[in-house]
Amino acid sequence: MAKFSQKVMGKEIGDAKVYAEPHTMQGGPVNLKAVISKKPDPNTLASKDVTRSTPAMRVSVGDPGRNDVKTSGMRVRGTGAAIKGTMSRGPMA
Repeated sequence: MAKFSQKVMGKEIGDAKVYAEPHTMQGGPVNLKAVISKKPDPNTLASKDVTRSTPAMRVSVGDPGRNDVKTSGMRVRGTGAAIKGTMSRGPMA
């Protein structure tokens, strides 16, 4: 990629990567792998690994990554003018 300056009326415009590589305040290179770290899912942690700074756990929501989420159901009667939240998806005895 050819580097060039994008100046308009004396000011740099556009993406900063065009005219400056990521760097520290001292001018050294940035180790992006050390900066970007993925935190573990709090629902998969053992109880001994949970601390006060652990993010909140999903208790009743379940796993949002599941592929077998039920999207069909039975229309509930007596909802009036409501157009959203009118389907029952639980066990209908």
